[in-house]
Amino acid sequence: MSNVKKRKLIDKGFHILVFLTTLFGLLILSILLFDILKDGLKWINIEFFTNFTSRFAEKAGIRAPLFGSIWIITITMIFAFPIGVGSALYLEEYSDDKKILTKIIKLNISNLAGVPSIVFGILGLGIFVNFLGFGRSILSGALTLTLLILPIIIVSSQEAIKSVPKELRHGAYALGATKWQVVKGVVLPYSLPGILTGSILAIARALGETAPLIIIGAVTFIAFIPESIFDKFTTLPMQVYNWSTMPQTEFHDLAAGAIIILLILLLGANAVAIILRNKYQNRIK
Repeated sequence: MSNVKKRKLIDKGFHILVFLTTLFGLLILSILLFDILKDGLKWINIEFFTNFTSRFAEKAGIRAPLFGSIWIITITMIFAFPIGVGSALYLEEYSDDKKILTKIIKLNISNLAGVPSIVFGILGLGIFVNFLGFGRSILSGALTLTLLILPIIIVSSQEAIKSVPKELRHGAYALGATKWQVVKGVVLPYSLPGILTGSILAIARALGETAPLIIIGAVTFIAFIPESIFDKFTTLPMQVYNWSTMPQTEFHDLAAGAIIILLILLLGANAVAIILRNKYQNRIK
């Protein structure tokens, strides 16, 4: 058998393996979604959104964790997006790639993107809760999640900035534009679809995190809506974790209902990312 035929057989076998793996994953996901929808949809009503959590399943709701998640994600976005994009712009447009320090920083940022989230929780507990004295508050949780997703935003933004054709930069410089004018008028508009997509997907990951918030001391039973960034809080993933550990079947069904709401929020974030990407890509064209 010739090498060409062997290569074709290997490629065909690889494609079949990828197809079967994808099909198996979709099957498992479909079964899980069916089970969650079957158990959780019957609990989703107006009271489910307006009631606080309770030791009685029929009176329990997601009002506090829903508002807590909104607080956490909003503040995380405020911190993470400008810092992450600004860091990526500096590393790609202003830093000297030949310097060893720049190479070390880029390597460490890439490595931090793969660090387990619980490690960031320990870091947040030490810095924000204890050292800076923010306590077990919304601010501590948001800053901890900011540290968690910053490497993802920086790396995705770097890749988006690298995709900008050099010809566009050279053309702007030829017209007499300054470095900042090129960054503001050429690099950012062209790379914005990729930056927004990566950033929103990173924030969607933060929305589903539980381990870092457990470490910094997010509570699972709150009967009030947070009114400031220094209030205690809980989130939807925390509430799902709490209900799923209870022995009563009704609370497991409540957890399934909360998972449905969380999935809707995550799919909404992904939809926003797609819409923004397409919008700015059409502007570039």
